[in-house]
Amino acid sequence: MNEHQQDAEWNVAEWHGKMLVDRDGERIGKLQDVYVDVENDKPQFATVKEGFIGRHLTFVPLGGIKVGPDELQVGVTRKQIKAAPNIEQHGEELSQADESALYHHYELNYTPPNTDSGRRLARR
Repeated sequence: MNEHQQDAEWNVAEWHGKMLVDRDGERIGKLQDVYVDVENDKPQFATVKEGFIGRHLTFVPLGGIKVGPDELQVGVTRKQIKAAPNIEQHGEELSQADESALYHHYELNYTPPNTDSGRRLARR
């Protein structure tokens, strides 16, 4: 990864509205928000709107994300995303219980942060 790609990768303010694609290149939807780790400010999850009727937000892990000029490719499959637990958003932070459910669903190692809440919404 060159320096330009590194800068683009972590400039989450520019990610809003970009198309998210799965690891096989299948379209998932447009990125709505990014949730970052409260301890190191690194992007952990994105939300994307799914469905045509009764649209809802789905959380997608951002580990191993590849940033392109028009899209963001995540390291999970569309099938995994569709099966993700429904998480109700309450303010700008995820509860530790919701966060734990997401980590376990995506088979990621979960270490609770040293705060009362989980990951928080990144500021745009």
